[in-house]
Parts: sequence; structure tokens; C-alpha cells
Amino acid sequence: MLLDDELPGLAYLKLLCEQLPELEVVKAFNNPEVFLSEIPRLDFDLCILDVEMPQMNGLQVANLLRDKPVIFTTAYKEYAAEAFDLNAVDYIRKPVQKERLEQAVQKAMKRIHVQPRKDFMQLNADKGKAVIFFDQIAFITTADNDSRDKVVYFKDGTERRLKNISFDRLLEVLPPDRFCRINKKEIIALSIVQVFTFDEITAGFPAGPGKTTVFMLSEIYRDHFLQKIKT
Repeated sequence: MLLDDELPGLAYLKLLCEQLPELEVVKAFNNPEVFLSEIPRLDFDLCILDVEMPQMNGLQVANLLRDKPVIFTTAYKEYAAEAFDLNAVDYIRKPVQKERLEQAVQKAMKRIHVQPRKDFMQLNADKGKAVIFFDQIAFITTADNDSRDKVVYFKDGTERRLKNISFDRLLEVLPPDRFCRINKKEIIALSIVQVFTFDEITAGFPAGPGKTTVFMLSEIYRDHFLQKIKT
């Protein structure tokens, strides 16, 4: 996760991180309050964040990250002691150099015991326990005859009914960087999105010969969808 209130600096940091094979940028933020509001829905192992920011500085943000490892970046050296009091992995002076960032990331890797990300979930289905691989899911919708059940539609055109499960529970087990709820009745895989407007999403999932699937994008979930599709 990246956090820096200055957009040019954030873009440059993201570019550097993308050049390091050890790193995957889950999401980048330029507002600490928005960052903190998104934290419960995001899965990450490390945060690289600026210190000097409006509303809330990086030291205050780090205090709220529940012991997640952090690397601070800043143009000011006077925060170093306080940063290490927070058990920061490293403290990098701006402008950040790739070689210096690599050193900090290597330190972080020694501290983090990274759990392999699961590629599937196991849920109760109409025919017993179902193993469902994330990369095979196109979208999930509420069952027509029982709103407690959900129907998973796969990219190969097949489907599976899940028994008595809420969308909130599904969002807890689905990778947050790959799926998004778009209205009260549907979650879609971001990988199927082809075109979107203010209130519709056209997907690369066939609705029949020569037809495409169009989903409603509701106002409640629009901002969240737009944030995800931009990263």
C-alpha cells in the first residue's frame, strides 16, 4: 500500500515499486483519511507512506495500522527517531532512490512472514461443499427465488448456487483487488469489465449469441467501483 499526499511523488513511488519484483502495489492513496477508511477491505503486507501530510501525518497513520510493517518516506530528517519508536522497517529520505528503496524492501521481507494467497474459496452449495477458484468467477448475483442464496456465474458459462450466504460474507473471502459490489444484487469480477458509464457496466461475458452482459452500477457503490477500476 502506498500513501503520499503529493500526486507527482505518489506516481513516482508507484513507478519505482512496480520495478521491484518483490512488490505488488495493491493500491495507492493521496489522502490519509480515505486510506484509513479503505483499510478494512484491503489485503496487504506492507505500507510505504509519507510523513508530512495534511489532516493526519504518516506517524499518526502508522499508529492505526495495527502493527503492519511500514516504510516512511520524507524530505525531513527530524522525524526519524519517532519513526523508529513506531518500529518502522526503514526511513527513506526523499527524493527516493530505487537502490535505497530496494534495501528497505529487503528489510521488510525479513520481518514479514508472507502467507501464500489462496486462489479459491470453499462454500456451501446446493450439492455440497464447493471449491470455487477466483479466476473462474465472472459475477455473483442474488438467487431469484431466495435472496439468502447467491448464484455464481463462471466465465465458461456454467453456474453454481451458494446456500445461505450474504454479500458481506462473500466480500470477506473474495480478493478485494479483483472483485467489486456494484449494486444491491451483484458482485462482479473486475477482469470482465469492458466499458462503463455513469450507471452501467458492459462486460465481456456473453448473454447469448451476439449479445453482451450489461450490469447496473448503482449510486451507492459507484465511487467504490471507480476507485478500484483506477488502480
